[in-house]
Amino acid sequence: MTNDAIQEGGTSDHFSMFSSQTAKIKYSYNKIREVKSHRIGELFSAYRDILWDDGRHKYNVSSFIGEIDEILLGERFSAFDQSTLDNLIGTLRQRGNSNATINRKMAALSKLLRKAHKMGDIHSLPEFRRQKERAGRIRFLERDEEARLFAAIKSRSEDAYRLSVFLVDTGCRLGEALGLIWNDIQEHRVSFWITKSGRSRTIPMTERVKEVIKLPPTEGRRPKGPFTKLSQAQFRAIWNDAKAEVGLGADDQVVPHILRHTCASRLVQGGIDIRRVQMWLGHQTLSMTMRYAHLATNDLDGCVTVLETPRCSGSDSGGASTLSSPPPPRREPKSEPAASKAPKPAKRSAKS
Repeated sequence: MTNDAIQEGGTSDHFSMFSSQTAKIKYSYNKIREVKSHRIGELFSAYRDILWDDGRHKYNVSSFIGEIDEILLGERFSAFDQSTLDNLIGTLRQRGNSNATINRKMAALSKLLRKAHKMGDIHSLPEFRRQKERAGRIRFLERDEEARLFAAIKSRSEDAYRLSVFLVDTGCRLGEALGLIWNDIQEHRVSFWITKSGRSRTIPMTERVKEVIKLPPTEGRRPKGPFTKLSQAQFRAIWNDAKAEVGLGADDQVVPHILRHTCASRLVQGGIDIRRVQMWLGHQTLSMTMRYAHLATNDLDGCVTVLETPRCSGSDSGGASTLSSPPPPRREPKSEPAASKAPKPAKRSAKS
């Protein structure tokens, strides 16, 4: 093919061919797409309904992204570099955010940026490293606290009381309970399909759970599910009023989620192994369930027996066991010279 032929044929939209006596080279031209700059808030508006379901979690994510956009001063970018991420984490820490809170906010940002990168909105991503979290105390309700709190809730709302009992005996999340429909309840078991991890699970019900899911006879149309008459906001308002009445208003850990902690704690303290507790709660990883492992003290009772066992049978007058000292090392007799070992000659008598 001559150069004139190449010129007459022109080049294709996707590639051109160059030929010579010694080599044939094929050039490919990919489509070039302009990368525009975006604000974090704009990316969230574009992908929030795709990445997050409606609910409280989506509301929290919206708050996280709004704070991040405010820290970045609405800066537009086509690449999110590592220094920007490091400065962002540093600012959050200066604002008093714990490592656990920073991890939650960075998880939302990472999910958003990965989607934007996949769609071609940004052309580079930083490395997200999980901050080391300190294991804090897990607050759960004692039996008497539960009784007082539930009585105060029942005096305000029968539906809120039924929901409270259901939450503490199933260990489910508030959103999981509110999303139940009647088809999710079959005989002695309840199935949770709308879960945080996206994985459904089915667990058996206790006797009092079977009772509280029964709606009292009322006139009118039957609701879609056992707890659909309540919203999260309504339940939390009743909860806060009741806990203030019973003297728990100053405890910021006494929130509805404490009922999930209480259920998990009772399972572990009752001797249920961690794997089964994980399945009951629907934890995605075992490490989340291991937060309750320290409550399984029954497995350590044998250690006390070993420590209290005397290390020897001897005992002094006071009854305390004594440890006998080892015998001194045996000394070997010194060897004598060979001459001294020879027998002495016998004495001759005078008569001889």
